[in-house]
Amino acid sequence: MTDLSRLRKRRLEDDAATSARAADEIDIVGCATIAYSSEDPAHPIEHMLDGRSGPGATRWISARPDTIEHIVVEFEHPQPISRLVYEVEEAMRERTQEVRVEVSEDEGRPYRQILVQEYAFSPGGATYQREDQRFNLPRASRLRLTIVPNKNGSGTAPLTALRLFA
Repeated sequence: MTDLSRLRKRRLEDDAATSARAADEIDIVGCATIAYSSEDPAHPIEHMLDGRSGPGATRWISARPDTIEHIVVEFEHPQPISRLVYEVEEAMRERTQEVRVEVSEDEGRPYRQILVQEYAFSPGGATYQREDQRFNLPRASRLRLTIVPNKNGSGTAPLTALRLFA
């Protein structure tokens, strides 16, 4: 029997968002598999890669509250990465979320931390953050994001968008 949970998929209507991609943007859907620890069925991992961004956009949300979550971009072939852009939004709860980014040049053995960032959210204040970081990663085979949704407060882990550039 075929294990359908391993299916790499995308909606055809997402082609319009893909065509707007910058010339140096890495086509994550076309060259990688996304491994993840959980997803809310109403907010699947595909939403993080659907080309929509900004406050109110579709997003991935974990299925488990107050649980550290992991997302791993597993490239078919090593990729140069010069830039990482991701977005986080939380409009419902006051809390602090941490995002750690690690890279492996040897298919996950070992990982090296390249970024740690905390975001303080408050419904009456900051509800959206966009991170745009530059790196010199000549041969990334894996990129792992670790999301700690509850450093201060309670909640589930969300990511609105993830974009990588060569």
